[in-house]
Amino acid sequence: MAGPGTRVFISHLSAIAVFDPNGDQVGRVRDVVVSLRLGGRPPLVLGLVVEVVARRRIFLPMTRVTSLESGQVLTTGLINLRRFEQRPAETLVLAELLDRTVTWTKTGEDVTVLDVGMVQTRLREWEVSKVFVQVGRASRLRKGKGERLTLDWQDVTGFSLPEQDQGAANLLATFEQLRPADLASVMHHLSAKRRAEVAAALPDERLADVLEELPEDDQVEIIGKLQEERAADVLEAMDPDDAADLLSELPGDEAERLLGLMEPEEAAPVRRLLSYEEDTAGGLMTTEPIVLEPDATVAEALARIRIRDHKPALAAQVYVCRPPNETPTGKYLGTVHFQRLLREPPYVLVGELVDDDLDALPPDTPLSLVTSYLATYNLVAAPVVDEADHLLGAVTVDDVLDHLLPEDWRDADLHAGDDDREEMHGGR
Repeated sequence: MAGPGTRVFISHLSAIAVFDPNGDQVGRVRDVVVSLRLGGRPPLVLGLVVEVVARRRIFLPMTRVTSLESGQVLTTGLINLRRFEQRPAETLVLAELLDRTVTWTKTGEDVTVLDVGMVQTRLREWEVSKVFVQVGRASRLRKGKGERLTLDWQDVTGFSLPEQDQGAANLLATFEQLRPADLASVMHHLSAKRRAEVAAALPDERLADVLEELPEDDQVEIIGKLQEERAADVLEAMDPDDAADLLSELPGDEAERLLGLMEPEEAAPVRRLLSYEEDTAGGLMTTEPIVLEPDATVAEALARIRIRDHKPALAAQVYVCRPPNETPTGKYLGTVHFQRLLREPPYVLVGELVDDDLDALPPDTPLSLVTSYLATYNLVAAPVVDEADHLLGAVTVDDVLDHLLPEDWRDADLHAGDDDREEMHGGR
């Protein structure tokens, strides 16, 4: 159990599970809320930001925390499920303090914050007590460069000052293991300044994966703050349908400029997608389904669907076509679902297993009919072909859901009726 003198470094709390008194998992820690105080007094730790179902963030007061040990947080009492809103006097440790440049008062040197430690006082309150820092250059007191030190809070200044170029290396290290959708949730809740710093620090492939999970407003904001050459590189790393969706939200001249900076072979499928109406099979489809020639074997097909980069809906079937294999392909022959592949010997040719009973969708098929098609035949993806039976791409159920759900579905308040569920001793 946590008790007076217990010290915890806050980066160690990132993403750990939170359990209620019954042992049921409530969510995971995403940040720690503190209140900076005057007169050099250590900041008071107010509580934890906990992500619960549907990436909704709530506030868990430290008075409700009974244990911070063994890689988990235990709570007591009812939890208020009202959505967390940061107040002006509050600071988020992971989002706002990590990577800051502050001053070590003993030497006058600038140091970079790597972590922050908090301790429980005799009054059973939690306050920030330590700052783990990176010193960037040598001094007369130390030898070498890049030394890491743990300093008392009172030994550093500058946390309350605005900072222009904060960086994001240590924040990203804290969330390194998060899935793209979870990192997208973290970025969505950052300030615009911090979000831009994190985006600048992410590798192109990682940023592309995260952008695909962000709301459109965040996508436009982030891509607009990148240098155009890098923005084009990130768009190339995105799935063509997601890149097309993002470009369609930009002014026409800006979108065309970015398309011009992309490699021609990467820009071509995106341009094709932009030529279709948004709410049609052509506008919804991905241009990178798994395509095989009829003389490919079951073993080859299974090897293709095992590739980790394929989304589950795309890996549920392969599309059998005459060459060329890149969309638009040669003549579309039919589909082979992965369950059929699992039932056949590895040497059997996929051309012998083709299911051609269902008609493929024309690219101008409206969203309502695409939805009915998938629901009627219990499919997670459907082929899209042109008038000459060339495969153009495939529509997946996740793309359909993205267009059926409200634009703000990622922010949907799934517990809007829970505002009256106050904690046992009141809210914040």
